[in-house]
Amino acid sequence: MKKFASFLFALLICALPEWAQSPKGSGVSLVFTHVSVIDTAGGVVHPDMTVIVTGERIEQIGTKHHVKVPKDGKVIDATGEFMIPGLWDMHVHTFFDDRGKAGKDVTLPLFVANGITGVRDMGSDLDPVLEARQEIAAKHLLGPRMVVSGPMLDGPKSTYKSAIAIATPEDGRRAVDMLKARGVDFIKIQSNVPRDAYFAIVDECKKQNMIFVGHVPDAIRGSEASNAGQKSLEHLIGIFEASSTVEDDLLTGPKGPGKFLDTYDASKEAAIIQLMAKNNTWQCPTLYWERGQWLVDAIDPNKDPNVKYAPLSWREKAWPKATKSIMKELDTDPLPVREKFVNHELDIVKKLQKAGVPFLAGTDCPAGVDVIPGFSLHLELERFIAAGFTPLEALQTATIRPAQFLDKTADYGTVETGKIADLVLLDANPLEKISNTQKIAGVVLVGRYFSRADLDRILSKVEAAAETE
Repeated sequence: MKKFASFLFALLICALPEWAQSPKGSGVSLVFTHVSVIDTAGGVVHPDMTVIVTGERIEQIGTKHHVKVPKDGKVIDATGEFMIPGLWDMHVHTFFDDRGKAGKDVTLPLFVANGITGVRDMGSDLDPVLEARQEIAAKHLLGPRMVVSGPMLDGPKSTYKSAIAIATPEDGRRAVDMLKARGVDFIKIQSNVPRDAYFAIVDECKKQNMIFVGHVPDAIRGSEASNAGQKSLEHLIGIFEASSTVEDDLLTGPKGPGKFLDTYDASKEAAIIQLMAKNNTWQCPTLYWERGQWLVDAIDPNKDPNVKYAPLSWREKAWPKATKSIMKELDTDPLPVREKFVNHELDIVKKLQKAGVPFLAGTDCPAGVDVIPGFSLHLELERFIAAGFTPLEALQTATIRPAQFLDKTADYGTVETGKIADLVLLDANPLEKISNTQKIAGVVLVGRYFSRADLDRILSKVEAAAETE
């Protein structure tokens, strides 16, 4: 077995809250027998395998005749079940503005209950998110591993509390330096950063060897962000504008679905797609969020069977407020126009993928309306299917692609000997139907096993907490 990669991985297991504890014997090897292991790289299913987890890593994988089962191992009969790597949600906001209060009691445990063992936090209050990242790593808090940006860098009059106001290039450089010193993993850029400040942030990130990702600010083009080395673009921002005959006007004037569609130019779209592919600019399109945003007036959250896990304050305050804001500022076009635009987004995604542009699954949870942490990632994978992805390609956006993006393929992304034991057991094959990722039989989080009964207890606690948050 490989040595642990860092001091954090060598920490002893500490007590979690009673409801978050996995079964006793977490220091004992886990032995999964008769399980079908899915290769997320090649799409091959290896049936009737034995997978042995010792400590926090996968120690052995093979048929029962080719592995040595520890005498004191805890055996889990996984007959009829399929094993995939732990899932990643690559666009979340755990401690964001007024919804951050539910970060520890609702958002983080919902990720684990849904098989999400890693998240890229794209904007949260700095102290709470750094504290949560540390507590999870030390096993004091139940939650997925966290890669974090801290607060977003936004314009001088940002409407977000979980943001740093940037008015000048000097503001941008100071923000990057401060966040680097505090230990964030990357820099997140928001829409209202001024043009000169954006390029100062880019320059400072390169000096500090920091990855920068996020929105394409309104003041610059998508091509400029890609050429500047922005590693990922969120929500397809910059591509719509670059596919328009009036891109220059869109940098300073109003824009929306109707205007994008009316000024769409296929040749310009092809050019920006080619550039994204050439620069290997990753896309995190947050398709489920996009659909929920543009069609917010056509969605009834009360019909969502998982709405009971959303805090009362979200349902009664945040969601109505968000709906009102979206309808006033964004969704001013008629519903049929917005529906056409949502389908246009799917078409863009498929063209980008066909050109070789890499994709990440992300949900923007818990922003917007009815984007419930954990559950929404599975719905995001279904949106990739709607865009024309195969089930394997959709699954890769939440497994091997995040590992590649984070340069962590030695630890995550596939079920292989030596990798971190972040695993999900499913009752059905997701390569046959992507919605099968929702049929979770168990979760292994850095070697800690949560059975279906354990996950149900977590959900029950979240449901109770949701009524008081």
